[in-house]
Amino acid sequence: MISTSPLLKPLCKYSVLLIIVALSGLTSCNKVKEQALYSSDTESIHAGEALFSKNCSACHNFRIDGIGPNLAGVTQDTSKSWIKGFISNPQNYIDQKDHRALDLKADFKGVMPAFGQFSDGEMENLLAFLHTKVKRLIKNNYDTLTAIKDPFPDSIPMSDLQVDLEPVTQMPASSNKNLFTRITKFQSAPNGGFYVLDLRGTLYVVEKNKATPYFDIKKEESAFIDEPGMATGFGSFAFHPEFKSNGLLYTTHAEPPKSKPADFTYADSIPSTLQWVLTEWKTDKPGQVPFAGKGREILRWDMVTQMHGVQEIAFNPYAKPKDADYGLLYIGIGDAGAIEYGYPFLAGNEHCYLGSIFRIDPLGTNSKNGRYGIPAINPFAKDTSPGTVKEIYAYGFRNPHRITWLRTGEILAGNVGQHHIESLYKVMEGKNHGWPIREGNFVIDSEGDINLVYPLPPNDSINHLVYPVIQYDHDEGLAMAGGYEYKGKAIPAFAGKFILGDIAKGKVFIADVSKIREGKQADIHRLHLRIGGKETTLLAIAGLGRVDMRLGQDAQGEMYVMTKYDGRIYKMVRAEKVK
Repeated sequence: MISTSPLLKPLCKYSVLLIIVALSGLTSCNKVKEQALYSSDTESIHAGEALFSKNCSACHNFRIDGIGPNLAGVTQDTSKSWIKGFISNPQNYIDQKDHRALDLKADFKGVMPAFGQFSDGEMENLLAFLHTKVKRLIKNNYDTLTAIKDPFPDSIPMSDLQVDLEPVTQMPASSNKNLFTRITKFQSAPNGGFYVLDLRGTLYVVEKNKATPYFDIKKEESAFIDEPGMATGFGSFAFHPEFKSNGLLYTTHAEPPKSKPADFTYADSIPSTLQWVLTEWKTDKPGQVPFAGKGREILRWDMVTQMHGVQEIAFNPYAKPKDADYGLLYIGIGDAGAIEYGYPFLAGNEHCYLGSIFRIDPLGTNSKNGRYGIPAINPFAKDTSPGTVKEIYAYGFRNPHRITWLRTGEILAGNVGQHHIESLYKVMEGKNHGWPIREGNFVIDSEGDINLVYPLPPNDSINHLVYPVIQYDHDEGLAMAGGYEYKGKAIPAFAGKFILGDIAKGKVFIADVSKIREGKQADIHRLHLRIGGKETTLLAIAGLGRVDMRLGQDAQGEMYVMTKYDGRIYKMVRAEKVK
């Protein structure tokens, strides 16, 4: 039952090659003829590599399966005509009950869209590049026969609550492609409205159900890019707690590799696909729409791939001016795909910036570049070991893409998993949260096939690792959306509850806040959803095999649901017992 994350039908540009690893059936003679059909011209291969990097590398690599299959050896195993036909119209192969296409759909839980727009020359270049990639044997350090195939055989039970979702607004389209918007983050506004971020470059303010552009990073950052990759673009934003008086707004965005020297990098023998940048913006008119001000770069990171970048920045909303945590900025940094691409040594300890959560003082100056401060209360601030990253608050995450706080001040991070486990962590200061030697409560082989999980060893306590407070496997969902403690009044049944969800399948779950405790596993139940008086699922409404859902919370503590593919925003307005 367990599978990798699904190929995103709407994210077709990143899934050009949902092709065929376990494919055979050609005679030796036919294979020889096929091999001769691939160009060996260097210019063609380089052009194909550029196409692959832009359109395919977010989902495919040549080492292991990811969101899509490992493509090493695909041109040796499968006929050229089949590959070209499948790229051009995969649904046609599904409709014809082609066994290879059906196997791929079953394995990866989705079908990529047609790519008939590729010219013949582009297709030839792409296949020429793929033909240079041969299969390699992965050496595993564990007995693969002991791998766990289904970590959680039991399904998540349904809640006895049915929640009504009321449409609030539809965000402006930022593209005419299948993903009309790429809305990812929702944050309350002081005046009762809220802000919504589109990865393609625009931050909107929504007031009285109307979306107005507030900040367009494309106009401010000439090197800004929103592709390749599913999370490339305008990553996150955060208003300083004293924004009304100091006018400070913080943003993260992506730029091409080597745009400027990075503050955090690694050996130049390891590729850098892009850079992430943290910027401070200052306006003299905090109440003005749109935002008008000047920027100051604070930090720049090199990233191995376009995956799992800097997707979250946030201030502790419960910190008061006299608290030590007040005004400190938390930054969620993914592992940049380093582990999938064979660089496990780039994450997983206090000497590695990838796969960590930073905490900095954006108004300080005691950092190496002098543009921000390292808080004295940071767990590694006084560490004298060479190479220690003193900005780190916690580490051992694959993709801590959403950070929220409980009223008690405890920090929770939604962490997107690899092949099996989606997890929510109570973030423990200075501690290792497992990745890349753990996926949830399971062992993985960071130097072998990371798509396999194993039982914890009997003496696991000696590792002093932090494990999730909530987790589920890929039978239930494919990408943890994180969540919020409910603080509103409109839905009494949510009092004392934590609302979370799954990005890919659009499921919304509920848990008791009192059960979210370090060292324990909180039970979750799936909420029934109703729109227009009819029970439904967001997956059924999407009709695309993937929802791309995000959750949000307004200043009154009420909950919202966003669907990226169509830009719709819904408010949870009531909950009642299922009849």
